[in-house]
Amino acid sequence: MMNKKVLIYAKNFVLCGLIGWCLECNWTGLGSLLKKDRELTCHTSYWMFPIYGVATFIQPIHQRLKKQCFLIRGLIYTALIYCVEFISGTILTRFHACPWNYSKHKHNYKGIILLDYLPAWFFAGLFYEKILSISTKYFSMK
Repeated sequence: MMNKKVLIYAKNFVLCGLIGWCLECNWTGLGSLLKKDRELTCHTSYWMFPIYGVATFIQPIHQRLKKQCFLIRGLIYTALIYCVEFISGTILTRFHACPWNYSKHKHNYKGIILLDYLPAWFFAGLFYEKILSISTKYFSMK
């Protein structure tokens, strides 16, 4: 039988992956407004599911940082999200499978990181923190 903590992490991994896909579809769908796409077309990649799933590790980090103000926590989550984005983007780029390329944007790093997303990653980290606090309590009761 699987350890209860491992099972909670597995459930949270799936939850984070699904939430990430939904957030990305909303982000790209609303972004299509800028392109005057009346269909509000959105897109994501199967590769993004495990990348977003890694957000499950915000929960144990939050346990150590919960006494810090939200600005500190948000900045730490932002830095960690950028690290995951850079590592996963670098690996996927080597296999010609990276679903994003920011090289045409002004504030990019190696086409993999876009500094313009700092506010989005800041709030995404805090959002995942809240979701994971709720889901971990829920999954622990079962």
